[in-house]
Amino acid sequence: MKNTARKAIVSAIAVASGVALLAGCAQAPSESGDGSTAAKKDFLPCMISDSGGFDDHSFNELGFNGLVSASKSLGVEYKKAESKTDADYQPNISSMVAQNCNLIITVGFNLADATKSAAAQNPDTDFAIIDDNSITADNVQPIIFDTAQAAFLGGYAAASYSKTGTVGTFGGQQIPTVTIFMDGFADGVAYYNKQKNKDVKVVGWNVQSQKGSFTGGFDANDTAQNTAQGIIDQGADVIMPVGGPIYQSAATAIKNSGKSIVMIGVDADVYNTDPSVRSILLTSVMKGIDPSVQAVVKSAADGKFSNTPYVGTLKNDGVGLAPFHDFESKVDPGLQGELDKIKQGIIDGSITVDSPASPKS
Repeated sequence: MKNTARKAIVSAIAVASGVALLAGCAQAPSESGDGSTAAKKDFLPCMISDSGGFDDHSFNELGFNGLVSASKSLGVEYKKAESKTDADYQPNISSMVAQNCNLIITVGFNLADATKSAAAQNPDTDFAIIDDNSITADNVQPIIFDTAQAAFLGGYAAASYSKTGTVGTFGGQQIPTVTIFMDGFADGVAYYNKQKNKDVKVVGWNVQSQKGSFTGGFDANDTAQNTAQGIIDQGADVIMPVGGPIYQSAATAIKNSGKSIVMIGVDADVYNTDPSVRSILLTSVMKGIDPSVQAVVKSAADGKFSNTPYVGTLKNDGVGLAPFHDFESKVDPGLQGELDKIKQGIIDGSITVDSPASPKS
């Protein structure tokens, strides 16, 4: 716990319901007797996006929404810096430090090196990083998610829905925060096959070899569309693109194919964040990025910053599978009941879901 005496206390605020949501490893901010936390008038939270930008309808946007909500609740201002390329990370962080940000949240694994360097150079500034647990420092708090658990449910649902007997996934970059989705997805398909005595195939990722299809980045571009087309050409009729905006390119490939193919979104419930893909969206594998950011910001504002990781799991609703929305009447009538049972099994430990990329707390 760091000394935050440099911040002055002002009015009390109500703690949002999401504050305790991701307290799987760390405790939620402490409350006073009337259920409030003390805000700091001069507290300035800041955020730096990865190259996907804050309008990606996914990872960065969810984090930014959490920053905005927390700042509004606290009655404080916030600052943001959008990165266009990897080269922007360090300058953007330096800019936030120069503007006297008290808490700087960096969005994504790719900002780890820049965050680690800046935290070492600025020990009196608190940092948090989403989707990275590699930094060991008193002033850096990881915000991480065991998304393999939720992706396991998504893989099971994909296998159940598939008519061709082939489903697929591909990623932006081969980094742990991407492959954890792909591991869970493939393992969920394997579990379906075992339970149903089926042989649904997964293309685009091999759990054993940890090799698969990647676009090399997170931009919605021709490379991402061609990668999605490669998955389609192998017969997949359910596809899970993992990597922010690359799902938009997958959607284009799906619609251009003229085939009955659906997609699984990641990070957010993409049905809500991007209505343009509703007609082909089976479900989404979600992270609680928004509420986790709110929790960390409010905790830091209240002088309760900790470097103990927040870990989102199925048990604390920090990860989950979105509703089937428009496809509810098109999936097997018994599927939701099976998923509920599997979810409980993962929570109580009777079903083991583990990825090499799963957070260890």
